[in-house]
Amino acid sequence: MNLPSILDVAIGLIFIYLILSLLASEIQELIATVFQWRAEHLKKSIEILLAGDIKSAEEAQVIQLANNIYDNPLVKNINQEAKGLFVTLPRKITWLIGSIYRSIKNPRPGTDKSDSIFGNKKHTGPSYIPADVFATTLVETLQISTLVQNLSASRLQTFKKERLSEIEEIIIKLQEQINSDENFAYFFNSIYNGYAELQAEFEKSCWNFQQKKASLKTSLNRMAESLDRYIEAFQAEMPEYELFSKALRKLKFLRKDIFEDTEQAIALGGLRPNINEVVQTINKSSAIYKEIEAAIKDQDSETYQGIKQAIETLPPSVVDNLAVLAKRAQARVKTTEEGMNALRLEIENTFNSSMERASGVYKRNAKGVAILIGLAIAVTANADAIHMISRLSKDSALRDTITNNAGEILLKYSNSSTANLDALRIEADQALTNISLPIGWSDINLKQQIHWTRQSKQGFPNIKILTMIPGWILSGIAIAMGAPFWFDLLGKIVNVRNAGSRPNSSKSNSVDSEESL
Repeated sequence: MNLPSILDVAIGLIFIYLILSLLASEIQELIATVFQWRAEHLKKSIEILLAGDIKSAEEAQVIQLANNIYDNPLVKNINQEAKGLFVTLPRKITWLIGSIYRSIKNPRPGTDKSDSIFGNKKHTGPSYIPADVFATTLVETLQISTLVQNLSASRLQTFKKERLSEIEEIIIKLQEQINSDENFAYFFNSIYNGYAELQAEFEKSCWNFQQKKASLKTSLNRMAESLDRYIEAFQAEMPEYELFSKALRKLKFLRKDIFEDTEQAIALGGLRPNINEVVQTINKSSAIYKEIEAAIKDQDSETYQGIKQAIETLPPSVVDNLAVLAKRAQARVKTTEEGMNALRLEIENTFNSSMERASGVYKRNAKGVAILIGLAIAVTANADAIHMISRLSKDSALRDTITNNAGEILLKYSNSSTANLDALRIEADQALTNISLPIGWSDINLKQQIHWTRQSKQGFPNIKILTMIPGWILSGIAIAMGAPFWFDLLGKIVNVRNAGSRPNSSKSNSVDSEESL
């Protein structure tokens, strides 16, 4: 057999596998859609990410945390569903099939058979979650922002008490030095009234911050303004006496030392938690969490109950993982806001890395399923690779027919993406009407394979089936390689066949023509 004939046989074989691979990809896509393999694999991958390992991913706490993430509106909005009877009816059928399939499995820890893998009796879940959405959702689910706000509010209250105590100490010491002279009673009465007003203004600044009506910096600036008014009133009403001037200098020094530089005041008071403290807010055994717990006096409040429930059910692995990410982010941040953004970025990077590994696992699993589907198609279609090679090598008319149809399809789609499998599938179906492929369980094919037909007087030669098994296995593996692979290979083989022998002088032109095909 000369080289052109060998190439024709290769084109014929590749064309057959291209058609069968298109069928296999359609079947695999249908199965993946019905059983929601992608969405289920994503959910389990997220659980493994949260748990830190596969074994811990089956713990009830991990599953509950993942379900809480899936309940977040940001994730829910990704998995939008179409409306209308004709659209939802097929979806409900796939839900029913998927529910029956999952009901066979043992219930997961913390769930019952009525709960799906997506939690809360959901029928479906997203097949893809962006990294930024996951990071934001995880931070919101853990209520880290609320914990940080409560921690800052608690420390601001402590800061307020310390500053008021220092001011009060200056006044009391002054009063003791005056020895309760009746001549200064009016002054002290006025100063104490002003101090009461100062307390109220300080408390209002803390309340505004706690209610998120003012930022930390704004709250401190308002405290400084209130202290300025108090010092002005003190100076305006104080008697001309050295002890009063000394007390005024102390108040002014206190004002300058504490409130002159707002950022310094925030740092000295620890009012803005660093990223390590932020992560420790979700560790129920840490001093930071106990500080927040003690600060929330109304422990029956909805805020406290929500935080307590989130922390109590939090897997230890999540705290440990976030602590590692916080250490990475701490070196390049200065403020809590920058720290939260850096933490989210670290979570995004970790999520992307984890999803890359999960994608590799899914592809390996999908390849295994593809091989099983390929073997099933090879047996069902009686696609015996050895027999197909034999037929194509002997039947020149069959080779020419397949080669011509393959060339037409390739020419039509050579400039388009090989991922456009739907249009390619339609063209392949139309080509099959003109070709009698050497596959199937027809009498003609069986006679050529095992020398038997349905009209034969002798029974089916079961022993001869063994001779077909190697060809089926080869075909099953070939079909599992996928339609894009065979389409690309078909293009290369056709280019080689059409190129033939060219003069050396036109070598560059031949390269250009091959690249354009």
